Amino acid sequence: MPIIITLDVMLAKRKMSLTKLSELIGLSIVNLSILKTEKAKGIRFATLEAICRELDCQPGDILEYRPDSE
Repeated sequence: MPIIITLDVMLAKRKMSLTKLSELIGLSIVNLSILKTEKAKGIRFATLEAICRELDCQPGDILEYRPDSE
């Protein structure tokens, strides 16, 4: 998939654990883990907004488009 999730990078930059982010945004650790490991099929704007609010970042800081190289 050409959409890359870089949530782990932003968490490291902010020195925040997945557990702490989960508590702050009210989303289960399992669902955040699915997103972080790029197994999610989509993300709600409300979830993206909450993540960006708590990590003080922009959506482009955690989502990246990389076209398939063929």
